Amino acid sequence: MSAAKSSPETVEERTSWTPMIGLFLAQVLMSFNVAALPISLGGMVEDFGVAPTVASSTIVVYGLAVAALVMTGAKMGQRIGWVIIFRVVLIVFAGSSLLMIFSRTVAWAIGGQILAGAAAAIIVPALVALIAENYRGAQQAAAVGSLGSARAFSGMSAFLIGGTLGTLVGWRPIFFITLGLAVIVFALSFKLRSDKGDPTIRIDLVASVLIGAAIVLLTMGFNNLNAWGIIRAEDGAPFSIAGLSPAPAFVIIGIVLGQAFFMWTRRRIAGGKVPLVDISVLARPTERAAVYAMFVVVAMEAAVNFTVPTYIQVVQGRTPFDTSLAMLPFNLTVFVTATLIVRFYKRYSPRTIALFSFGLTTLALVWLAFVVTNNWETLPTILGLIVFGIGQGALVTLVFNVLVTAAPKRLAGDVGSIRGTAQNLASAVGTAVMGGVLVTVLSAGIMNAVDDHAGLPEGIVAQVDLDNVNFISNDELEEVLAETTATPDQVEQAVELNAEQRLRTLKIGFLILAGISLVAALPASRLPKYRPDEIPDPAG
Repeated sequence: MSAAKSSPETVEERTSWTPMIGLFLAQVLMSFNVAALPISLGGMVEDFGVAPTVASSTIVVYGLAVAALVMTGAKMGQRIGWVIIFRVVLIVFAGSSLLMIFSRTVAWAIGGQILAGAAAAIIVPALVALIAENYRGAQQAAAVGSLGSARAFSGMSAFLIGGTLGTLVGWRPIFFITLGLAVIVFALSFKLRSDKGDPTIRIDLVASVLIGAAIVLLTMGFNNLNAWGIIRAEDGAPFSIAGLSPAPAFVIIGIVLGQAFFMWTRRRIAGGKVPLVDISVLARPTERAAVYAMFVVVAMEAAVNFTVPTYIQVVQGRTPFDTSLAMLPFNLTVFVTATLIVRFYKRYSPRTIALFSFGLTTLALVWLAFVVTNNWETLPTILGLIVFGIGQGALVTLVFNVLVTAAPKRLAGDVGSIRGTAQNLASAVGTAVMGGVLVTVLSAGIMNAVDDHAGLPEGIVAQVDLDNVNFISNDELEEVLAETTATPDQVEQAVELNAEQRLRTLKIGFLILAGISLVAALPASRLPKYRPDEIPDPAG
């Protein structure tokens, strides 16, 4: 037995888990807020009288704010001190919950989520930095792994608790939970080891503007491809560029600005200046592969968390509690898998686990595309969601741990900011793109079906605006057709046609996600073969 293994230093590294409870709940706070938004979609659509795609803007702007500001937030934490700024943004998060509770229009709700996203932009890197500050060795590795479990636990609890509240009381009381969590975490923050920060650190404003503008343009472009037009500018576009839609232009400019950010950052590093984020944490192909894999994982999860609740609540007109029951197999499996996957780290490499997990998600999505029906409680559908949840749960924890294990403690905040940027940009893009794809496929399907349906004369079709097709319930469609000259028989045929096309659109959506999951095997095959254990010490 070596002396190092029984040294007093090892004993001193064992500290109280009380500070970690606060950090765990901070991750729960952010993840619960995100998971509660899909549950609230039906209620917001009804309360505010807006389309589901408009209500889903609350999801998009949250992810947009986090992704755009998280790198700047990491540097602010290093300058001001992580504990101090952590407490400040918890107060901001509490304010965002109040905005959600008392919102009168969808603009209030969107504003509330912008505030929540801005606060989370600092909380995300703070969690990794504070763990590195307060824990060492095996405790540190366990603490990092718990963040993935917290995220999964939040998704499960948000759908259960939020679904129950949304059905019995309404969607607004759900955000009393986020308000209470913010207060509890604020109180527990006084148990964290204090740091004074480094006032000599300067925030690279040029890089901050470049990455912020890039992410805003990318997200707005993807989010509005359907509303503004994929190529030609639609009526809903705020402006046109020689008759072309601004949406693809935003995406292209966003990519260019993103490249400019990396060029500027490399230039600062070469000049010996402190960058906004140290991109050396992405120096090796394995770390870049982890970021790509993380983006795909979160985008798929966001797409499913948008698609299923939208379909159940808006299309089928069922309650939020029904949604929570339908999503329970997925969320429960993600939580359990994210918690238990660490047991396999000493047996299998990240590459092996990732390839196997992406294989599971691909098979599950293909299976769901063939078996899903209007009844989400069927055994084949539940099995599909469980298998998809196993793959997602394993990947959520794995890819983050790969990044963390590759970086020294001094770069913990940078790892946290890159994680936050990738996850929240992926969440925003996954929600936005899936919404646009589903509406586009639905619109094309309905128009083709109408052309082939002899029972619906052109005179009736001309009275319905097929250029603005969206997901609506059968009752809403009947109300629209009641304003036309359609006979009861024609109304029945139209409702049946719409129901068929909605289900077909859902199946196509699952197949598209399956294709994305399959392609993700490429970056997963470049993940490292080592077995992660803990955040490595630079001295080691």
